[in-house]
Amino acid sequence: GSGDGQGQILQRFPEKDWEDNPFPQGIELFCQPSGWQLFPERNPPTFFVAVLTDINSERHYCACFTFWEALESPQPQSHARNGEGEEEDEGEEEASSPVQPAQLFAPKSLVLVSRLDHAEVFRNSLGLIYTIYVDGLSVSLENVIGNLLTCTIPITGGAQ
Repeated sequence: GSGDGQGQILQRFPEKDWEDNPFPQGIELFCQPSGWQLFPERNPPTFFVAVLTDINSERHYCACFTFWEALESPQPQSHARNGEGEEEDEGEEEASSPVQPAQLFAPKSLVLVSRLDHAEVFRNSLGLIYTIYVDGLSVSLENVIGNLLTCTIPITGGAQ
């Protein structure tokens, strides 16, 4: 109705919490700071990093890449019925055609949570996942994410 809604987690990696790094509760609230809203046009993708601090004062960098997907259209509605739900005259029925509802776009966010502050690496990693997703490549996201989790990022100012 109003176009406002709540976010929900569709998939996460790893599926279970790591002992030393639990999954941040309420992360879906940080993905859309202005609220989850539908839009009449496809917006360009956005990227930002939020820093969450846990109860132990440890920082968690939450990189969020948001893009907009077209919602599945509901069944076309017809003007062949009046407000009372009764059929109108047959002559008018031929003149009326199904009305396509306006296309709406919903935000979908890819989020990467890390204790390390590497915004550019996060942007590139999420951009790669997004590209694989929208291009429909036959690469499983589980494999891509597994490869990203096992890559070594040099420490700033450290040895290559």
